[in-house]
Amino acid sequence: MKKKVIKILKKVGAILTNDHFVLTSGRHTNAYINPDKILPHPEICEQLSKMIAQKYKNQDIEIVIGPAYGGIIFSQWVAYHLSKINKKKILSIFTEKSPEKHQLLERGFDKLIKNKKVLIVEDITATGSSVIKVIKSSKKAGAIIKGIGVIVNRDPKNVTSTIFEGIPFTSLVVFEIKSYNERDCPYCIKKIPINIFIGHGKSYLERHKK
Repeated sequence: MKKKVIKILKKVGAILTNDHFVLTSGRHTNAYINPDKILPHPEICEQLSKMIAQKYKNQDIEIVIGPAYGGIIFSQWVAYHLSKINKKKILSIFTEKSPEKHQLLERGFDKLIKNKKVLIVEDITATGSSVIKVIKSSKKAGAIIKGIGVIVNRDPKNVTSTIFEGIPFTSLVVFEIKSYNERDCPYCIKKIPINIFIGHGKSYLERHKK
């Protein structure tokens, strides 16, 4: 399965290498997984979501939640496939980002998940922060979180079930990316320009102009 997922990601240009990127965490790297290359392709989102659904088909999931923004599409497709596999209706909802960068259950979704068995899905985990925020909102609303499924785990050493309160956590593929703080970044030392179109390079450079 892992080779198949990597092949799919490469096919749509989601795996980028040999450049200078800034990650969400502010650390620098020469490789990047770009989820924006996956999301425009419904057939690929459907295929990857089916793989996640297979992993959780025996967990009696009732609702699938995806954090804004990448997780929303996958929550729809995973719920669709779980519904087909288990021959029962499984709902799909999402959280929304607040100005304070929380992941909130709006639109009455918090009432839908009370006492329901929930699966959280996400495209890529780098630090796991979005998923942690979804866990917080879901538990506050009374959900029973059965698992977390993601397409790519970018930091397998630090992003594990442990940071998710022991909730079962699986990824279709692990793609570990070596990163550096800006002081030790070899690409900064070599004066390789930061990519301002992908990742967080543009905002990083704007902050450093001030």
